[in-house]
Amino acid sequence: MPTLLVLAAGMGSRYGGLKQLDPMGPNGETVLDYSVFDAIRAGFERVVFVIREDFADAFREGIGSRFSDRIKVDYAFQKLDDLPAPYTPPASRTKPWGTTHAVRAARHLIDDAFAVINADDFYGRDAYAKAAEFMASIPAQHCAMVGYPLKNTLSDHGQVNRGICEVSETGVLSSVEEVLKIGRESDAKVTGEGMDGERREISQVAPVSMNFWIFTPQFLADLEVEFLEFLQENSGKDSGESYIPTVVDSLIRQQKTTCKVLETNSSWFGVTYPEDKELVVASIRELIAAGDYPQSLAG
Repeated sequence: MPTLLVLAAGMGSRYGGLKQLDPMGPNGETVLDYSVFDAIRAGFERVVFVIREDFADAFREGIGSRFSDRIKVDYAFQKLDDLPAPYTPPASRTKPWGTTHAVRAARHLIDDAFAVINADDFYGRDAYAKAAEFMASIPAQHCAMVGYPLKNTLSDHGQVNRGICEVSETGVLSSVEEVLKIGRESDAKVTGEGMDGERREISQVAPVSMNFWIFTPQFLADLEVEFLEFLQENSGKDSGESYIPTVVDSLIRQQKTTCKVLETNSSWFGVTYPEDKELVVASIRELIAAGDYPQSLAG
């Protein structure tokens, strides 16, 4: 059963609230409403929301109930103490362990090919169609990602984190690096901070991962190994997160997976800061006017 795994456990600390529940469409639709709508019409049969228990009731009522009559809906909880033995979180830690930890939270619910997205990113209709097509014949040890040019994914209102990719001439991902605090400088350059803490210039047309991935259940087994290695170095720390791009890059380097980069003509936009909302609302309005989406997603 083709499954969409939605990472929705974050509170949106930079945004200042539960942006997953913030209305963006003309009839109160959220970005997530459009994501699930696109997934359904691409042929996905199930959605699994990775959320936190403390806002589970609000999420079920505000999001899950809108689609429960059109697609199978399940929930997984990302918990700080959900770690492989013998690890336990330090008493001073309050944040979960990153996007790989979030995917891992749904490990007991996944038994077929699945796509992973962020709850607060708008990926576009074509992206889901390309993902569904790839999932129909994905080899067991292969994966894919939907890529967008960096310049189309930046915010005018603050810095962002992105997976910067190198892609071969055949469209296969050679490497992916999680780069933090990416933003435009006064001289129009774009710079970001690597995992080594060094800041450097980044090409504006570099393909980036927006956390739209396609995996098989084999990835969950590989993720477990990678996550254990991460915990060996970070289990006692108050911060430090394990990211999906970092895990995929490690698997590529070990020749444990091949990752296809799916090109899409879809528009991407997201809400990282409150000031981003105006652009998202306007963009959705334009897509509705162009006939890509109905005036209302209800019904």
